[in-house]
Amino acid sequence: MTQNRPYPSLAEATRIWAQIGLLSFGGPAGQIALMHRILVEDHKWLGEKRFLHALNYCMLLPGPEAMQLAVYIGWLMHRTPGGIIAGVLFVLPGVVAIMALSWIYALWGHAGPVEALFFGLKAAVLAIIVDAVIRIGSRALKNRAMLAIAGASFIAIFGFAVPFPLIIIGAGLIGFLGARAGLGAFMAGGGHGKPGQIEVADRDTLLGEEAPVHSRVNRGWAFRISAIFLGAWLLPLMALFGVFGPENIFTRIAGFFSAMAVVTFGGAYAVLAYVAQEAVQNFGWLASGEMLDGLGMAETTPGPLIMVTQFVGFMGAFRDAGGLPPLLAATLGGLLTTWMTFTPCFLWIFLGAPFIERLRGNQTVTAALTAITAAVVGVILNLALWFGLHVIFTELRPYNAFGLQLDIPIMASINGPALALAALATLGVFYLRLMPVIILAGCAGIGFVFHLSGIAVI
Repeated sequence: MTQNRPYPSLAEATRIWAQIGLLSFGGPAGQIALMHRILVEDHKWLGEKRFLHALNYCMLLPGPEAMQLAVYIGWLMHRTPGGIIAGVLFVLPGVVAIMALSWIYALWGHAGPVEALFFGLKAAVLAIIVDAVIRIGSRALKNRAMLAIAGASFIAIFGFAVPFPLIIIGAGLIGFLGARAGLGAFMAGGGHGKPGQIEVADRDTLLGEEAPVHSRVNRGWAFRISAIFLGAWLLPLMALFGVFGPENIFTRIAGFFSAMAVVTFGGAYAVLAYVAQEAVQNFGWLASGEMLDGLGMAETTPGPLIMVTQFVGFMGAFRDAGGLPPLLAATLGGLLTTWMTFTPCFLWIFLGAPFIERLRGNQTVTAALTAITAAVVGVILNLALWFGLHVIFTELRPYNAFGLQLDIPIMASINGPALALAALATLGVFYLRLMPVIILAGCAGIGFVFHLSGIAVI
């Protein structure tokens, strides 16, 4: 361990994690790069290899990998309290911001000026999702086998409404069997690539090259901490089910987002495809345009993009308050969603982190992750197309034949202002290479100008 600087206290680390939480804009890739710059390059808490090893483990897990990486490094530095503080501070700014915006949306979302701002955000979000498809696809689809998995994934979810968990399980199984059969197409790794420009050796950092004493396998500690977080996750669900029954809105929210926490591999956009499929089409908690509005909120506030789920739970409970004041029910629904979404993340890290050395170099795990990443490209493509149809067209008609379940756009319902704004956002993303927050702010401003000019926005 490097001795020329003192080891940071928990209070000092808390200030760093608060800084990261407040600055964590830009989706998982941007958040991971931010953590790399602050923790590896600036403060040299840990080195490049250890950072990437932690990231690779987090990518094996369901849920938001950037938040889980923060928990992992917090635990590595300051044991369990450090992991809890890092995770809570990573999501807390987003929780507060999304809750405030959700209240504004519920109270004034259909007022002309607010509606115009969100109209602009939708077009920007569409361009950002298309960019995500291309960026992730360029890393994940390295051969024909991966292209085939991505294509099959897209057809399954877009054309036949196959549930997202089944697609992920199927892709993982294909990758596992491909590795067992020794097929080279399944042996390439996935991931975000190198997060930063500066490579810091482990020996030159505060943690050094040796594993901290508390990171060594302790089965008793792993069992105790896992039991605590498993109870914190599932006991509220069991209590809601026992007291209110399965049809209560809070029980349904807790059940759905608990299931989501287990099956949502592949990052934030894959999660959003699953949430959109279920919350909009099956549960009817909110409309497709409102789902886009929620994603616009998450894109413009700090914290994981998966924070959009809080907005989903908020709106679901707002419209099915069950005798409670709607805004009180909505607030409880949003907070319950966040609890069920992020509590399992602590469980995965505290249970698995001490054992990750056993995963290093495991070819079957790598192959399963590679295939899942390829399938996720198809899922995100479906998300982009689904959102695009609902942004550009005001009317869609269902088509159900030969097992297909499609929404066909009515060409006469094309939304000219939305199409123009989406084209402008695409220009900003792909040709001007503007930062997402600039594109989002610019499109929201143009939407407001449309409103002032009397141009109808829907």
